[in-house]
Amino acid sequence: MNRLGALTSPYLLQHAENPVDWWPWCPEAFEEARRRDVPILISIGYMSCHWCHVMAHESFEDDAVAKLVNDGFVAIKVDREERPDVDAVYMTATQAMTGQGGWPMTVFATPEGEPFFCGTYYPKPHFTRLLESVATAWREQRDEVRKQGADVVKAIGGAQLVGGPTAPISAELLTAAADGLLKDQDQAYGGFGGAPKFPPHMSMLFLLRHHQRTGSAEALEVVRHAAEQMGRGGIYDQLAGGFARYSVDATWTVPHFEKMLYDNALLLRAYTQLWRIGGDPFARRIADETAAFLLRDLGTPAGGLASALDADADGVEGLTYAWTPAQLIEVLGEEDGRWAADLFRVTDEGTFEHGSSVLVLARDIDAAEPALVARWNDVRTRLLEARAARPQPARDDKVVASWNGLAVTALAEHGVLTGSAASRSAAVELAEVLATRHLVDGRLRRVSRDGAVGEPAGVLDDYGCVAEGFLAVHQITADGRWLTLAKQLLDVALAHFGTGDGGFFDTADDAERLVTRPADPTDNATPSGQSSLCAALVSYAALSGETSYREAADAALEKAAPLFVKHARFAGYAATAAEAALTGPYEIAIATTDPDDPLVAAAYRHAPPGTVIVAGEPDRPGVPLLADRPLREGRPTAYVCRGFVCDRPVTEVTELVARLSA
Repeated sequence: MNRLGALTSPYLLQHAENPVDWWPWCPEAFEEARRRDVPILISIGYMSCHWCHVMAHESFEDDAVAKLVNDGFVAIKVDREERPDVDAVYMTATQAMTGQGGWPMTVFATPEGEPFFCGTYYPKPHFTRLLESVATAWREQRDEVRKQGADVVKAIGGAQLVGGPTAPISAELLTAAADGLLKDQDQAYGGFGGAPKFPPHMSMLFLLRHHQRTGSAEALEVVRHAAEQMGRGGIYDQLAGGFARYSVDATWTVPHFEKMLYDNALLLRAYTQLWRIGGDPFARRIADETAAFLLRDLGTPAGGLASALDADADGVEGLTYAWTPAQLIEVLGEEDGRWAADLFRVTDEGTFEHGSSVLVLARDIDAAEPALVARWNDVRTRLLEARAARPQPARDDKVVASWNGLAVTALAEHGVLTGSAASRSAAVELAEVLATRHLVDGRLRRVSRDGAVGEPAGVLDDYGCVAEGFLAVHQITADGRWLTLAKQLLDVALAHFGTGDGGFFDTADDAERLVTRPADPTDNATPSGQSSLCAALVSYAALSGETSYREAADAALEKAAPLFVKHARFAGYAATAAEAALTGPYEIAIATTDPDDPLVAAAYRHAPPGTVIVAGEPDRPGVPLLADRPLREGRPTAYVCRGFVCDRPVTEVTELVARLSA
């Protein structure tokens, strides 16, 4: 066993029995490289990464390859989900050197950590030759190698978007961003771009808010079309709910099968909000099933949601999920089996490997007659029971702060909008895990596992996403503790992550020093730290009335604004926050002793984009939005405000809906 056996990361533990003499990321590894006078091999991946598994089986489990690594290098294995800061630095270098990135990431660096050769997955023969070539270059061309490393560090340091242009947030700017997305959509299959195709959850959230503010039917249709195509496609688990990471084709048919917490949290929000706006029963069903997937399949015994389900089972990708017509008949019988094959488009030719197919929903079933819906549900139940007997994907059960923060917000919204008590209580319970386990001495820790918090420090997206989650729980509970905790996180972020010109670094000023300090404002698989922090700052200012937090949000949004027009697909979450800021956001205080009062439900269903809503007893301690908001004539009363300046209070649902719709 190498040095990874005592760690908590499931990904690193997968490599603990490798013949490669792995080190974790630590100062001692770099000191060992200096002592031996050898370069460093940095391998970065994550547990549910299919090609990470392939490279591990081909190369890192091979004794001959391990000998080349051990003789010529100090090898460091990094879980990108535990150390997104390390991943960000070397991903920037990899993209700068190769024009693309991905995982596993393979980086050769000097003993000081300066990258001089980068790539991703290498087949075993190529990797073996590469190890030999790099070792030779280090021995015979040391000066050139070191110069290249220094040049790369200089280049990627300049690539971080600190400084640079700004633009004020305006209706015209957000319309331009929306127009860019409308032009960029795949009109046939929904979403954006071609294969591989990723779920555009953050762009969907932005376009939904844009539709609410402007009435744009085109923006709503882009979201509806993408949501329908994904929800009927193979990227969505038609039996158990939950979305895979991406589709390998442009039609959403065959996914890369890992299921990530962050995708499902963001898509839960998107489908919930789509249902809120349009009342589509299909969107409601996908939202309900996605929420159930999060709690059932990702919930951990110690509290918190696991990071991901693996793409593979027994080393075979998709083994759990694909079907042949014969397998359907075996489980369901001849008649139901053929019916299911037609409904789920399972053919003799297959859409996946070895003649198997990934289930898709070929027809609209949500609006079908009750007998057909009952048959469909019965078939799904029986297939799911049979599937449970198959090998199951491994689960990465570490709890990541930022991703759980995203889930808190999503579950809170789903709970209050649909009336799901399970989602509401889960949101509060998740927030409690983050507050009591991940918040240590006033600072966030990135990960925990089996109830024990890890060492990696929280990065900016942890602070932004967790603060936003705490603010969502404050709204659904009217408990002032959550507002106080959110303020604590925002104060740390403002004090320790700022660039000095309105933007933010991804790591704190007192965090471990890497070869560069990452500062990426773009939204990719998850919201950037800066985008998530902006969203939290906008909401906190509206809930507290403290204008300095709004000023910080506006300055950061102005830093991100140039991305809206040039790269709208990579600024979806920032644009979502900007829509809230441009709208006000509205603040709705509902003075009531009944949290289930119809006024509360009406406020949530009809509120403008980004509105903050708190319902509770008047003058409740720690809840500024309820201060000086009395009941009128003993009746529940709604106050619709902007900047803590309120319109005339209303007590009738019809009057509140008219006010919010105006």
